Amino acid sequence: MTIHDINQRIREDIVSGDLSFGARLTIDALATRYGVSHMPVREALRELQGEGLVVIEPNRGARVRTIDADFVENLFEIRTALEVMMVRRAARRCTPADIAGLQAIEDALEQHVAAENFAAVVGENRRFHQAINRMADNVDALPILDRHWLLLSALWRTHGYAETRFAGVSSDHRHLIAALAAHDQEAAAVLMGAHATKARLELVARIRASATPLRKRRRD
Repeated sequence: MTIHDINQRIREDIVSGDLSFGARLTIDALATRYGVSHMPVREALRELQGEGLVVIEPNRGARVRTIDADFVENLFEIRTALEVMMVRRAARRCTPADIAGLQAIEDALEQHVAAENFAAVVGENRRFHQAINRMADNVDALPILDRHWLLLSALWRTHGYAETRFAGVSSDHRHLIAALAAHDQEAAAVLMGAHATKARLELVARIRASATPLRKRRRD
């Protein structure tokens, strides 16, 4: 098993909740879990630290990142500013082929919503935003936006979604596609800012509602 394979296994276990937020990660336990030696586990943890999923502290070892509402607020503040900038650039640069690609992704997303395949919805939502970010053509911003995507996916999985969330996401996406097709930078920026803000408000509210369990996990 390669370092990439182990990285992916640990990442999947974090996102699925098998390795919970705040859980300690020992080299011995992970090597046994995945049937590998210590070295590739150590390297995989370093890579996951770069993605924001794992924290490695001197003399204390590694753990899955502990999340609280303040962290999520700060994360969304950064992401919202970047996403608004990127969608402005995308509105200037997008082509008819780009718009057709976004429409196809959104069609697939809505089909998954109808089928209640919410794991696939999350994947299509990521593809939708990545497509916009690629249109923006700012290679230095992309790693920052991608860095915490899996962490946010894990948080949504842990805390759940409101019944109306996906209908709202689809509506926002359709309006964004229309603004991009019209090359309307201001409309695209306003829509993206509102889209990110709605996600922040819902996720932060859900994290605060479960703040006691989160504090308990930090003490464990």
